[in-house]
Amino acid sequence: MDTRLSRRRLVLGAAATAAAAPIGLDQTVLRAHAGDTGPSTPNILLFTVDDMGADTPGCFGGLPGITPTIDRLAADGMAFHRAHVPLAVCQPSRSALMTGRFPHRNGAEGFGPIRDDVPILTDLLRGRGYLAGILGKVTHLAPVHRFGWDLAIDQPDLGMGRDPATYARAAAGFFDRAKAEGRPFFLMANSHDPHRPFHGSAEEQRMFTPEQLATVAQPSKEYAPADVEVPGFLPDLPGVRQELSEYLSSSRRADDTLAAVLAELDAAGLADSTIVIFLSDNGIALPFAKANCYVQSTRTPLIIRWPGVARARHVDREHFVSTMDLFPLMCLAAGATPPPRLDGSDLTPLLTGSQSGRDHMVTVFHETSARRRFEMRCVQDERWGYIWNAWSDGQTSYRAENMQGLSWPAMTAAAVGDPVLAERVDFYLHREPEELYDLWNDPDALHDLAASAAVPGSAAQGALRRQRAALLGWMKDTGDPLRDRYLREILAGVPTG
Repeated sequence: MDTRLSRRRLVLGAAATAAAAPIGLDQTVLRAHAGDTGPSTPNILLFTVDDMGADTPGCFGGLPGITPTIDRLAADGMAFHRAHVPLAVCQPSRSALMTGRFPHRNGAEGFGPIRDDVPILTDLLRGRGYLAGILGKVTHLAPVHRFGWDLAIDQPDLGMGRDPATYARAAAGFFDRAKAEGRPFFLMANSHDPHRPFHGSAEEQRMFTPEQLATVAQPSKEYAPADVEVPGFLPDLPGVRQELSEYLSSSRRADDTLAAVLAELDAAGLADSTIVIFLSDNGIALPFAKANCYVQSTRTPLIIRWPGVARARHVDREHFVSTMDLFPLMCLAAGATPPPRLDGSDLTPLLTGSQSGRDHMVTVFHETSARRRFEMRCVQDERWGYIWNAWSDGQTSYRAENMQGLSWPAMTAAAVGDPVLAERVDFYLHREPEELYDLWNDPDALHDLAASAAVPGSAAQGALRRQRAALLGWMKDTGDPLRDRYLREILAGVPTG
């Protein structure tokens, strides 16, 4: 990769360029959507699920029939198979979505607040007359008062974020209010599924009181261990299968919640005038996924249904897209001017055609929900995945919520008699400062090629050099505070061109 190009292109496509220049939205597209000679002011329904892996929905390669509503939404809109969140843990992921900036540029690297000087989406939408509401995950956007929600209902009043009927009632009331006031709306509806505790798990019994459990809905379909297809990055063990079956049941309930909200949108007669965006805030909360920088950590099942604009039944498997790109898209759809220096780049051109510069992705990690710091940086392209683990020193041991539940104990127990699994368990705990994966031949990132990159003339050597240069360019462009450390510890004396 040419380093000069990477410094303009790597921030999630053309984000660095977009930060330096105004972002334009083709107004003819908006007029076509509006059906008249003026720009439209569409409603926006942003529906998020919590900790759903990108390959869980049926339309993204998951079990057939597991997510009928998500699949229907994809059939009515566009599905992006190379979409990623910038960071694979909920609050900073959501903060990046609502600011269009990487965590180190908006202040919310972990579970803290967005900086006061950083514009947020609802600031801009309010200026366009939008009614703003949020269902679930209210405190995962901080400080809450800055968002100025006209409606805010959190987890305890939504069946612990797991009752489709309660979401439906709240959404229906919000839609009615928007119609009565003659205002466009922005509703961020956040399912707490399939976040832990999973449906039917012992963890659920421990975490929820009997009174809370009584408000939690049953999924429309439950799954058993025999139904599970174990992803390649995890071993096929009984404990893993059991936990994945509970996760799949929770995923089905998340789909039920989406169905309930969309039914109310239809009943209100607002579906044709509403942009519906669906995504997960990060990958599944199991080892080698959430709270890391692997592909399965940050990849998200992004769907955009925009009647009259987004192509229906279109699957984009080519372009790398970030959830930060949704910030300028929503601003421009609402007729608001995006603030300068965004890290997200408007992806509206992809809804009707193609867009250059989207052949790379940078993701990061800072701290876990327990506020343990494990700094990571990742560069992915079509073939290669490169990770810098700034925390890996041979002694520090990784720990995160993805090691709760059944899977990690099952892995550590089985590792006692399995040298290959024992090596993988130890690797997960300690890592190496650099990891490199050939994702064409190793899509589950099982074989770290960083050490073999020392072989002169090898494909791995060239890839490592290019990804290092790309990461350095991104660090310079975004002001990453670890840039000097990266230069000192990794690139000292190493050519990057």
